[in-house]
Amino acid sequence: MVTIEKIDTNNKKQVDQFIQFHYDLYTGTPQWVPPFFTDHRLMLNRKKHPFYEHSDADFFIALQDGKMVGRIAALENRPFNKYHSTKDAEFYFFDCIDDQQVANALFEALFAWARARGLNHIVGPKGMSPFDGYGIQIEGFEHRQVMNMMNYNFSYYPKLVEAIGFTKEVDFVSCYIPPAKFIIEPRIKLIAKKVEERGTFKVIRFKNKAHLIAWADKIGEAYNNTFVKNWEYYPLSKREIAFVVDQIKLLGVPKLIKIITHEDTVVGFAFGFPDVSRAMQRAKGKLNLFTILDIFSELKKTDWISFNGVGVLPEYHGRGGNALMYSEMEDTLHEFTFAHGELTQVAETTKQMRKDLENLGGSAYKNHRVYQIHLD
Repeated sequence: MVTIEKIDTNNKKQVDQFIQFHYDLYTGTPQWVPPFFTDHRLMLNRKKHPFYEHSDADFFIALQDGKMVGRIAALENRPFNKYHSTKDAEFYFFDCIDDQQVANALFEALFAWARARGLNHIVGPKGMSPFDGYGIQIEGFEHRQVMNMMNYNFSYYPKLVEAIGFTKEVDFVSCYIPPAKFIIEPRIKLIAKKVEERGTFKVIRFKNKAHLIAWADKIGEAYNNTFVKNWEYYPLSKREIAFVVDQIKLLGVPKLIKIITHEDTVVGFAFGFPDVSRAMQRAKGKLNLFTILDIFSELKKTDWISFNGVGVLPEYHGRGGNALMYSEMEDTLHEFTFAHGELTQVAETTKQMRKDLENLGGSAYKNHRVYQIHLD
């Protein structure tokens, strides 16, 4: 028999039990990159995570014969619902043994939670910030995930949710970019050069952390504006913008962060992050002096780069901004001699970018599906 319990987020033992299940389930899986335990504790901390300033979430575990066999989070993102005029509930942190009965019980608890709030449409997985990663992986299970910028799950997960009645909402495709083949055609390179020479657009290339921090507020504002037409968009609060910028400052190597400006206004960017997944796997979720030093060492020797956050404000499309953005990506890939590159989780709704990447030698190699279901 399966029983469902809602955890008390003020109870450290219950919070740790909820988080630990993920580690127990995936230990020994070579493609899995353990998240830092402290990061997930923050997501369950109603006093510290900016999501709770405007929205709500609850967390459930499934028990079978007294043993934990699954978990799920139920979220109500009120700014998203207001902006899109929807009544969505979202799910995240879905983990489960390969047992349909357990999955059914978890989602029944989620459905009851949503109905009690007058919500009639369930979407997910979708987390609390733009860096949480979207969807259940449906393709590319043989490839290692990139840090915590995406989720990794076992191949039976899609079967479990589809049996409940979930269908596709949107796919997020990650493209493999072989640097040797990522070559901008001369015509595009010339456009990029001309718009920069004319001063129509400028590229800010950061020299150090202090230079990056000085631009932090403008970067946050641009990040909030650039994806306004994307499926997942909602206006971020000031604290959420600060949260995103803090992640960029923490993970970013200044020379891999490129900002495009127009008349001193940030209108685009190409955020490159060295992939420190191998160090995170060695850390096994623990963050201490030894693992921090190991991560800094990995930053210098990794041969993978992830572009997560690439875009130009919609009103500047077709004016040379995109050409400049792709030119800067090419320069980053070649200047730092990465052997492998990835553009992480591009929504299929951004058709032009997908087409551009394929033309530039990129190929889809992972797919994460966001699912949806309407409640009766």
